[in-house]
Amino acid sequence: MKTLLLIDIQNDFMPGGALAVARGDEIIPVVNAMMPDFDLVVATQDWHPQDHGSFAANHPGKAVYEHILLDGLPQTLWPVHCVQNTGGALFAPGLETRRIQRVFTKGMNAQIDSYSGLYDNGHRASTGLSEWLKAQGVTELHVAGVATDYCVKFTVLDALAEGFQVKLLLEACRGVNLQPGDVDRAVEEMREAGCEVG
Repeated sequence: MKTLLLIDIQNDFMPGGALAVARGDEIIPVVNAMMPDFDLVVATQDWHPQDHGSFAANHPGKAVYEHILLDGLPQTLWPVHCVQNTGGALFAPGLETRRIQRVFTKGMNAQIDSYSGLYDNGHRASTGLSEWLKAQGVTELHVAGVATDYCVKFTVLDALAEGFQVKLLLEACRGVNLQPGDVDRAVEEMREAGCEVG
């Protein structure tokens, strides 16, 4: 079953959003055009509580993009983004959401971030995505979305570790690039882990 997995195509990650990914909106028509080619379209959605530990605003004296330890794990501090039941957490306008058969939310535990669509950052809890895909008989995933160097990368690496064949749809991804070259390094890391890049 040919499956398209869309990562976090949400308002706060689009230009003008709280944690904007440059040119993130450019992937929407690309993704929409791809959807009819797939048997199954699944999406992930960042869905944070207001008090999430990854938000710099919840750490007095700390600045956005500083690094801390959050419950024992390295954590980049982000702007407040994708808060549950806010406009920023909604899927971006123009995305053909009616073609999405299932949405998996992530990042609900305030004590741990969840870049991957399959697990939190400590692999302490599953989102249920991997189990659900396997129950549908899915073996191959085509992945698109934002951001290439964070949520896309960690989703791809976890999916490979779970035994899925994974293809990264590079034209339908955009990255943050906090440090120059982050996106290129992320793509290379995915490729070395066994991901097909196309």
